[in-house]
Order: sequence, then structure tokens, then C-alpha cells
Amino acid sequence: MSVADSNKLDTTASTPLKYKRVLLKLSGEMLMGNREAGLDGQMVRMVCSQVAEIKKLNAQVALVVGGGNICRGLTAAANGMDRVGADFMGMLATVINTLALQDYLENLNYYTRVMSAIEMPKVCEPFIRRRAVRHLEKGRIVIFAGGTGNPYFTTDTAAALRAAEIEADVLLKGTKVDGVYDSDPLKNPNAVMYEELGYLEILKKSLRVMDATAASLCLENHIPIIVFNLYKQDNLRNIVLGNKVGTLVS
Repeated sequence: MSVADSNKLDTTASTPLKYKRVLLKLSGEMLMGNREAGLDGQMVRMVCSQVAEIKKLNAQVALVVGGGNICRGLTAAANGMDRVGADFMGMLATVINTLALQDYLENLNYYTRVMSAIEMPKVCEPFIRRRAVRHLEKGRIVIFAGGTGNPYFTTDTAAALRAAEIEADVLLKGTKVDGVYDSDPLKNPNAVMYEELGYLEILKKSLRVMDATAASLCLENHIPIIVFNLYKQDNLRNIVLGNKVGTLVS
């Protein structure tokens, strides 16, 4: 199947969707699998296959990925590096991850565009809001790189910002666990998962959903957040169809 045929198939899909335009946020760590650092091809393929499933339903898809599998600004700063420089290193790491996702998605015959907050004309497009929306309307998968382009802001904040700018119906945060818990479920077998939360609850209870800036942006712009297990096949598909998956923050 050619790229053109694949995208033609997507645009004729008629399955009703609860969320038509989605932004998927995933950490860089999710792409490294069991490695200590870098990219695990199997994990990248897993993510891209799930994205392909919702493209087949005619969803408009944008992605934001972190760079923690390569370089995390906060960690580098904690080890004595200048915070601003460390954060820029983290932003550059996100570009590497986005290019990997782009390659795998195009191997699946989907048009993609990488748009970066840090201009790299030989590698990707600069982020321009209207152009990003137009790419989505044309059925392209848009992958945002470079965070917000500013130090001291996380990729969670970048995801919330881009979700607001493209007027996404929902911000999806893919994780290794089923949702938001009252304690770490990987350490506490008795941890209880929340099915629904309010934006202010995640701030008051200091739940590790997203940082305060990201949560506030979603609150102000009425963007629901769904935290879910991206490792479980069909979770992403079920969410856009309106099935209950993970924890809803609204």
C-alpha cells in the first residue's frame, strides 16, 4: 500500500469518534524499553502501531515526546550542569526521538511532519500554529519537538501548550501504568487507582500526573487529560472511540 493510498483510506473512515483531534504525550523513557538509555526499536514500533490504529479511524493526531531516554535537563542540572544548558540539551534530545517516530510512522505509510520549537531547517519545520493545524486537517501526523523552546519548562507543559494551540479535544498521557494512583503502583501493590479527578485535585494531592503549569493550562483551556497505559494494545483506540480507559482529569 502506498502512502497516498494509506491516507486515502484514513480519510474515508466513518467510525464515530468521541475525540476527533488528540494530542498524545509520552515520555522518552517509554521509548527505551528495558535499556538504560537510547531507543528500543520494538518500543518505538509499539507506539507507532497504536497511533496507526487511531489514524485508521480518521482521528487527527499530534504527538509530543520527551527526551529523558537520552538526556534529562533536571538530572543533568542536579549533577552540577547549568540548568539552562541542561534543559536545551533535553530539548535537542526530543528532536532525536521525534525523528525516530517519524521514520517508523512513514514506514507504516503515513504522512508526518516534525515541527520544532527550536528552528532546525535542515531537519524539521519550525512550529507555526496555523501550519500545524493545516497539517492535521490534511491528515498528517504532527510530531512536536523541542519542548516549548524555553528552559525551565517540562515537555508536559509543552504538551499542554500545543494541545491548547491546536485546539485538541483531549490530551492523552501514555504511561507504563493503568492510570493515576494514590501511590506508586509499581512499589505498592495496594495502591488505588482514581477513575476521575479534577484539575485542582491533582495539584492539592501532589499527584504525579503533570506539573502545575501543564495542569493549569489544561484547566484554563478546558482540555481534558486522560492518563492511561500505552503498553496495553488497543487502549489508545478505545479512548478515541469513547470507551472508559485510565484516569480522566477534567
